[in-house]
This record gives sequence, C-alpha cells and structure tokens, in this order.
Amino acid sequence: MQLTDKMNIKNLLFILPAILIVSCQDQKYADALSPEASMATFDLHEDFVVELFAAEPHVWDPVEMVFDEKGGIYVVEMPDYPYKPEEGKGRGRIRLLKDTNGDGVVDESVIFADGLPDATSMLPWKGGLIVTSAPHIYYLKDTNGDEKADVKEVLFEGFFENNSEAQITNLRFGLDNWIYAANNGQPGDVSYLRKPEAGQLTMRGADFRFRLDTDEFELESGTAQFGHTLDDWNNKFFTQNTLHLQQAVIPRRYLERHGHLSSMNVNLNISDHDFEMFQQTPPPYWRAERTRRRNIQYQEQNLDRVEHAEKYFTGASGGTVYNGDAFPEAFQGNIFTGDVAGNLIHRDVLVKSPNDAVFTAQRAPEEKAREFLASTDPWFRPTSFTIGPDGYLYVLDFYRQHIETPVSIPDDLKADMDFMYGEHHGRIYRIRSKNDSERRASTVDLSKASTSQLIELLAHPNGWYRSNAQRLLLEKGAPENQTSLDEIVQNHETPQTRLHAAYVLEAWGLLTAAHVEALLTHSHPEVQRHGLQLAERFPQFRATTLALSSHENATVALQALLSTGNFTDKKSLETLALHLAKQGENRWFRTAILSAKGVTEPAFVTALFETSGFRNSEDTWKEEVIRETAHILGSNGEKKSLEAFTQYLTQSEDAWQKAGLDGLSRGLKKHEETKPELKAFLDALAENTEEPAVLFKLITSNL
Repeated sequence: MQLTDKMNIKNLLFILPAILIVSCQDQKYADALSPEASMATFDLHEDFVVELFAAEPHVWDPVEMVFDEKGGIYVVEMPDYPYKPEEGKGRGRIRLLKDTNGDGVVDESVIFADGLPDATSMLPWKGGLIVTSAPHIYYLKDTNGDEKADVKEVLFEGFFENNSEAQITNLRFGLDNWIYAANNGQPGDVSYLRKPEAGQLTMRGADFRFRLDTDEFELESGTAQFGHTLDDWNNKFFTQNTLHLQQAVIPRRYLERHGHLSSMNVNLNISDHDFEMFQQTPPPYWRAERTRRRNIQYQEQNLDRVEHAEKYFTGASGGTVYNGDAFPEAFQGNIFTGDVAGNLIHRDVLVKSPNDAVFTAQRAPEEKAREFLASTDPWFRPTSFTIGPDGYLYVLDFYRQHIETPVSIPDDLKADMDFMYGEHHGRIYRIRSKNDSERRASTVDLSKASTSQLIELLAHPNGWYRSNAQRLLLEKGAPENQTSLDEIVQNHETPQTRLHAAYVLEAWGLLTAAHVEALLTHSHPEVQRHGLQLAERFPQFRATTLALSSHENATVALQALLSTGNFTDKKSLETLALHLAKQGENRWFRTAILSAKGVTEPAFVTALFETSGFRNSEDTWKEEVIRETAHILGSNGEKKSLEAFTQYLTQSEDAWQKAGLDGLSRGLKKHEETKPELKAFLDALAENTEEPAVLFKLITSNL
C-alpha cells in the first residue's frame, strides 16, 4: 500500500464520524423497530412482564380490540388516519385475529369488514358487532359462517365527521344496560333509523348513550375524546388530550329536567398530579420547533403562558379501568391511559372518601417519579386497552412515525413529514403479572351457555365475564321461571354481583320493589346509589329517598338529592331548599339541587328564603346560589316565581342583589324577542341607572 493510500484511509477515519453525525442530523425522525426491538425499550413496572400478542402483517394501525362471547378477537384498524377519506373510499377495517396453535401469539387474520371510513370502536351484540364509523353507527354480522360481515345495517346517522380525533367512538356496555359512546361534545343531528319517528337529537356539548333492546337514545354528560371507560359501578371517566383523566359527575338526564341551567358542563379533572408525566423519549423535531416558536410569540405578546414540548400530557388516549382478575389486588379499579405523544402508559389509582362525591386520581406510591410503562421508541403509540377473558391487560400500539393532526403543524415543518409513514405497522401487547407461573388461556365460548350458567358468571371475579354474561342474558330474554336472580339481589356477598343481577331483571322487565329495597338497604354506597336510581320508578320509595338525602356518605346523599329532584311536592321542595342552604357551597350538591324540576316553583323560592335557614348567614358562596337561581327563574320566565324571588332580594344585602340582577339579566335574555317589554329592564341594568328595587319591579311588571 502506498503512503498516499494510507493517508487517505487515515483521513477517511476522521471524516467518517463527521459524515455520520451530519446524516443523523438530517434524519430528524427515527425509523421503525422490529416488535422485539421495540419491546426491549420498554421500562415496565417491576411486577409485570409484557409479551407480544400480535404484529404486522396480522394487524395494522389498531385502535380498539374486543373479545366476543365466542372468544373471537376483533380489531378495528384506522389506516386513513390522520386524513379524512374521500366519499366511499374509506379504508378502515375490522380484522379477526387467530392464534391457531395456542402459543399466545396471533398467526392468522381475516378481514371481517372493510371500506369503513374512520371506524374507531366496536361492541359485541347479538352475534355481531356494533361499530362506530362517523357519521354512522353500524351493526355488522356474519350470518353464513364465512367470517366476513354480510349484514351492514345503519343504526344511527348524523354524527360529526370532520376530525378523526374527535368523532363518535369508544362504545361501552354499561352496568345499567345502556351502551355509552364518546362524542367529544361535537355537533350533529343524530337519527335512529330503527325508530325514525323519534326525530333528531342535537349532539353539541355532550356524549351519547343508547339501548337497542328498548329503542332509546339520548345525550350523556361528558365530552370524551378518545378514551372513555366505566368502572364496576358505572361511574364514567374519560380522556381529552392534555386532561388525561376526567369524571362526568352528574348524568345528563338530571341536568335537562327544567332546561334552564346556565351550564350543563359537569366535567371534572380529578387528577391530583395534572399534566405531569415521565417521558423517556425526546420530543420530535416538529413539536420542539413549534413549541419554541409559540413561546417566542407568547413572550412578544406579553402573555402569561408557556407551552411544553415534553413531559406533559398532550396525547392522552384510551383510558381504561382495570377490573380483571389476573393483576394483584392493588391494581383493581386502577385506570390505565396511554399518551401517544409521550410513548408511555400512565396508571391512576382512584380514591374517594365518604365525605366526597367525586373521585381523586393519584399516582401509585411506586410511580411517583416514573410511569407504569415508558418506552424510548418514539414510534410506540398506545392508543387503547382492553381486558381479556384471561384477565390480562392488552395494549394496542398504533405504531406510526407521526401521530398528530397535520392542520396543527406549520407548513414548513410538515415539508419533511410523511404522516402515512408506517401505516402497515401495528402491534398488540399483553401485560401480565410475574406472579403467574404460566400464562392463562384466553379461549372461551359463552355463546352456548345456558341461562343458569350465565347467571353464575355474574359473580365471576373478572369483569369481562360479568359484563358479557349480563349482556347475553339481556339478549336471551327472561326464561319462563326465574328465581335465582331474586336470591342474588337479596343476599349475594359481592355487591357488584347484586347490581348485575338487578339490571338483568330490569332488562327482563321483572324488577320489583322488593329488589330495589334490598339495594337501598345495602351497606355499600354504590349499591345504594343504584338502588336510588332504580327507586325513581317506584313512588312508594319517595320517603326513603328523602331520608337518604341526609346520608352520611356523600355518594348516597348526592344521588338522593338528584332523585328527589324528580318530585315537585311541598315536602320534597322544602328538603331540597334545606340542603341547598346547608351544602350549596359544594358545586355538585348545588348543581344537583338546582337541576330539580321544582326549582322553578314559587314553593321552592319560599322554602329557600323562609324555612331553610339560607338567610341565617351571608357566606360568599351563597352569591353563586343566588346568581344561578336567578338565571334559572329568568330563563323560565314564570311570573309568580320571579315575583317571590325579587321580593326576597329587595330585602337582602347588596351583594345578593347584585348577584341576582346578574343572573336575571342573563336568564331573561332568552325572552328578548318574545317579550320586547323586558328591554327597559335590560337597558337600565346595562346603564346602571336604577336602584335594584326599581329594577326588580321592572322585571315583574313586564312579564
């Protein structure tokens, strides 16, 4: 070798690292890893192991998975994300996965249905699947045994369809026999095609629920995005990007009784650790750069605002309550939430004290400075979870290079981003406890189970069995002779099982006052809560409901007040007024009482000011009670109630008068067009030219 050759090689050795560095800098985004290599990046809770259940080519772009009663494993795939598919060209699929050799890994798959635009969720029903695919909810079924859907019925239509991250999704079968769905509060005029005479339901600001056995559908509280879960007691929790865990505190049906609340927002961020997460991946280039630019802009505009590119929830999704039987007891009722931007799985422990009607979500002691699972693979995108018949937690990994709505990224940053890169990838993992000496089998077939066998499963420790047994019993209908459920409702040692049995009886039309009484007298507050809800159908429990409004447990007391709000007799209104005076400082008790039917009655106004003790003190929180009551009465527009209310306000302190005028002005605006004579009051209030007493007189004289 010549000297010059040696020198060239030596120079090359110095140059090569520099070339590699430049190359890595030019490649702003990492490439895909094999499933095994990706799993090697997982930092998982020390008591668990993670196993590969399925991967490409058997699954692409997975967003939800269910096990049906036959043990069939169905996965919704969303290859169109993040773009809206052209009309008639949706590529969404439902795939049936198979483990033919029983080794716990999928080795075969069949396309059950395809051509579904923005399909995101499904629920087993009567041998088929209910599927959300905006703007529709479909019913799909294979009737000839070829493992392909040959029935495609449109159940509902009219849902919002212009953002794949905020459409109808997350079907969940509730303890109360209703099927719940996330709608993100999006607009839409929804029709039920099996019952067109029911008209359209305006969806804005709400989620959705329906029953196919009774042909009912209605709005539900909450604005869940992608992540919507119900616990064993039918409490509703949901996910919304940066807010990884919220609770919908009061069901929508109570909030709509008189139709005049100033707000129906009952969403509560229950996390005591808010946005914090322990991410192990650096932010992608586009996010870091966009955040840098935005923070400069905020500084230039002197805004007290800072955006974070990492270690804060921005892509929370798929929150799921764990109610299986394969994890240690400490994990029962925990909620697992993915963050697709942070490449991690977060765990929340739910706690509730007897003095509080809402939950608090806390980190587990061993996860104060870490996550349940965090990956250093930036392609790891945990979109959702499911609990299998084996009791294990299954994690669906969308596995894409990018997961973000393109409209939110500046054009110059999008120039070197391919949002479809990785669309033929997808993984599903199984997480199980290290305590299991060997993996549990997930094979199951409840389709041939008898009624008595299904009733026995209502007591199964795995919630998958309990929920599916209840659903199948609902679908089968009542047998000619039924006595075993009576015994379960009356005496079963497990409170969850008592409720499952009660709601099977409800579905069969066999629920009696004796069943409800057994629930009302149970020691568990959640059982009593459901007893109160079911007691609303039986007038003989009115006195019991009134008495339970003073229960020492806040969960029971809140529900009793909600249920009492269905009554408009003098005793009920006096009870509501008494509790408003005592507990109106609490937002949820205040909302529960002021949503009552009879709040617009003169008798309620009289009880509040005369007999409840409300005027015995001038606590600041009472101004909000006055303001909201005034809004309700103004919006309702009933003259006698307004006369009574304004008469009491003229005798009250200035702060109450001011709050009352504020609420009245907002409520009365509803009547500006139909009652133009109110303009004098509204103008005088805006110009602040009259004394409160004069203004109150202006109101009542012009109604």
